[in-house]
Amino acid sequence: MRKGLVLGGGTVLAAAVTWTAVAVLNDGVTGAAAPSTAPLPPATAGIVRQDLVETKTVAGSLTYAGERQLASGAAGTVTWVAAEGAVIRRGRPLLKVDRKPLVLMYGKLPLYRTLQRGMSDGPDVEQLERNLKALGYGDYLTVDDHFSYATQQAVKEWQDDRGLPESGRVDAAQVAFQPAAVRVTAAKVAVGGRSAPGQQALTVSGIRRLVHVDLDTADQSLARKGAKVTVTLPGGEQARGTITSVGTVAESSGQEQDTSTTIDVDITLAEQPKTRLDQAPVEVEMQSERHENVLAVPVEALLALREGGFGVEVACLENPS
Repeated sequence: MRKGLVLGGGTVLAAAVTWTAVAVLNDGVTGAAAPSTAPLPPATAGIVRQDLVETKTVAGSLTYAGERQLASGAAGTVTWVAAEGAVIRRGRPLLKVDRKPLVLMYGKLPLYRTLQRGMSDGPDVEQLERNLKALGYGDYLTVDDHFSYATQQAVKEWQDDRGLPESGRVDAAQVAFQPAAVRVTAAKVAVGGRSAPGQQALTVSGIRRLVHVDLDTADQSLARKGAKVTVTLPGGEQARGTITSVGTVAESSGQEQDTSTTIDVDITLAEQPKTRLDQAPVEVEMQSERHENVLAVPVEALLALREGGFGVEVACLENPS
């Protein structure tokens, strides 16, 4: 038996690429019907109940989180600098000036004054003491905001091991505080060059990889914090991601008629990608609409009706009960 299904144009839900939702309208049945002798169509497709998602693919770039500039507090000749791409962790040198290292320590507060005995208490002192403890110095050191005699002795022990003058004082020529381990993105100084206090020495970033999208403001409805996306990486590798940051300030680029306005969108990947490329173009599939639990057939199954709209012909292999 065959039943005709007629859909008005307004009842068709267009999905991303291959599926279209349809409403099934059943004819009334008053009794048993004789089996149809009309032949079945040469090809059929099943009607399924599923979620339909409308998506849009936009361009993005694979990069690292939190790029920023790092200055040297030392004056002299650069004798060593960390290689681009190197990951520097607590207690390791970022560069050396006159063979004396500028060492990375963890902390959110920059080193804005010399840390030494007799100074006023402050959170920067506690930050230094916490690092000294983590590096194995100061067995009798109490981690607080006071620069004590025990703090001074721990600093001297650390300076001796790092080849620094055992002054018991710490300044910006010896230590650079960063929130966590850093990755060297670019070196602004070279071996043999001169370094001066406040001079930009390195560009660094976090070690967490992310995808950045300059999203056109016309598509900003696609960017919802916490939304899931699919990222296609170089070589065809696909990775799942989550939108973790959406900018609130639009930025303009280009000139005159070619001007575009975008917002910044950052995406955190669920797993580290296999690619070794530091910077690479990617494609990001973002979800704009979702329709749940609808009847759907392949779009090729739709028939354009003479009176307008679309229809689907249903082929039944058995009589209805």
